[in-house]
Amino acid sequence: MPRKDQNVGTLIGKDAHLRGDFEFSGGLHLEGRISGDVRADPSSDSTLSVSAGGCIEGAVEVVNVILYGTVTGPIHARGRVVLGSSARVHGDVYYGVIEMTLGAEIMGRLVRVNSGATVVDKAAKTELTLGGAF
Repeated sequence: MPRKDQNVGTLIGKDAHLRGDFEFSGGLHLEGRISGDVRADPSSDSTLSVSAGGCIEGAVEVVNVILYGTVTGPIHARGRVVLGSSARVHGDVYYGVIEMTLGAEIMGRLVRVNSGATVVDKAAKTELTLGGAF
């Protein structure tokens, strides 16, 4: 679900299934499915938000990502990655800043990058699940 301060210029509804790569600028909110890579104009302050029912099967290259759904592929976000409780990532996550809610799952590596999108440190392969009793 998009934040109130987020400008959504493109909406892909829950019954839509796009096949092929998708490029955008500004804000994209996905409730449906994309089978292909999702890229935003690197010079814009782009944001991709994916609802709990949304799914991307491909690589994601966007400045900011707000994920409640599923991504099967790597995520490259030099800005902020927000993973909600129903978020599922099957791939590596390259991030500037990351925020995770209890219940989010990442099956891949977490790699921090600086704002120029270069790797700051390399994380070991990990499976991370926030949930259950501590």
